[in-house]
Amino acid sequence: MEIESHQQLHMFFFPFMAQGHNIPFIDIAKLFASHGVKSTLITTPVNAPLFSKAIQSSKNLGFEIELLVIKFPNEEVGLPQGCESTTFLLEPQIEQILDQHRPHCLVADSFFPWATDVAAKFGISRLIFHGTGFFPSCASLTVILHQPHKKVESDSELFTIPNFEIKMTRTQILRFFEKNSESIMTKLFKESRESEERSYGIIVNSFYELEPDFADHYRNVFGRKAWHIGPIRGMEASLDEHECLNWLNSKKPNSVVYICFGSQTNFADVELLEIALRLEASGQEFIWVVKKEKKEKDEWLPEGFESRVEGKGLIIRGWGPQVLILEHQAIGAFVTHCGWNSILEGVSSGVPMITWPVSAEQFYNEKLVTDIHSTGVAVGSKQWASFVDVKKEASVKREAIEKAVTLVMVGDAAEEMRGRARTLGEMAKRAVEEGGSSFSDLTALIEELRSLGA
Repeated sequence: MEIESHQQLHMFFFPFMAQGHNIPFIDIAKLFASHGVKSTLITTPVNAPLFSKAIQSSKNLGFEIELLVIKFPNEEVGLPQGCESTTFLLEPQIEQILDQHRPHCLVADSFFPWATDVAAKFGISRLIFHGTGFFPSCASLTVILHQPHKKVESDSELFTIPNFEIKMTRTQILRFFEKNSESIMTKLFKESRESEERSYGIIVNSFYELEPDFADHYRNVFGRKAWHIGPIRGMEASLDEHECLNWLNSKKPNSVVYICFGSQTNFADVELLEIALRLEASGQEFIWVVKKEKKEKDEWLPEGFESRVEGKGLIIRGWGPQVLILEHQAIGAFVTHCGWNSILEGVSSGVPMITWPVSAEQFYNEKLVTDIHSTGVAVGSKQWASFVDVKKEASVKREAIEKAVTLVMVGDAAEEMRGRARTLGEMAKRAVEEGGSSFSDLTALIEELRSLGA
């Protein structure tokens, strides 16, 4: 049944319960709400406080955005309280609330392949959110289909991804798709791909100007319906008084290196020690966000490190306001693990990147920065690792870290790289403005959902 012109479009948003998925989902729901869509976010009790706080600003502006909290069945299946990330346990509840509320559309994370069939039971369109861009999606699908990594003789030998002229090694690619693998992740990836083909389409947190050839390839060659609506970035204005921003205010433009490896990456003390030594040796000013609590003696820091770099370097333990830091004029480079959210935040801020991929699709994302746009330099990370792996030894040569930092900050090519990064940042801002590529795609998607109905 078509949605009548006077009837408000109602969309449900269902993220995977992890920080890197929750935050963009919240921002996507807020974006749709700002365009007149009634938006409902589904989450669990542990995650509810984060969601409530994040959507309050939109509610204050009069946008229709609500939170629907579902109980996670911990006790029923013998899981400890607070463990709320096992996807298959949520299917019965999602089916129940879709039956009860009958929204016009369900936007669900790609980690919920069953959501497509559940939505179809009630004639509800299911959109997928991948959490990554067109280029990594195209590259990974091409590797799965053509298996170019099997045409080389060793893990260290370079192979070329067909159609993209991008070279990688076996050790840099995600291997869950191997046919002889029987892991849970292999099964999930297979189900996700099949679910994607049956879904209504895909929402992509990207903008056309960042990856035009790959957006076209994804739609035309792989035949996926997809809309780019980004870059979507949350800006926590209440964090303006964070100590690091006051510290940055005292620094010259483009003089500070910002280092952050996301919320999931685990580095061993020996690797963190190497980073500290090379930062100090480079002579550059820096802000470094580390997932480490302050101890009486930090084994991952060189003796006397903090006193020697006082005034020149700032270590933030736990979490820092990344978007606000990157937007500050003092930031001259961003050392990143190449998670898609971080890539977009770096691009949108017009900051050159020093790339250090670790897991997931991050090695593909690195190529977009270093090979396609030439707005960054790789430190030479070669080994893919799962998020649960803790690196036991340094995976990157110490000289490579210092060399990359120096090249992006003070090398002969630094200013040219910075100019290209600024140009991309300006494109990103224009994309979400009225008449921009992402604004237009979002508007077209909303109108299509209105016309097609549920």
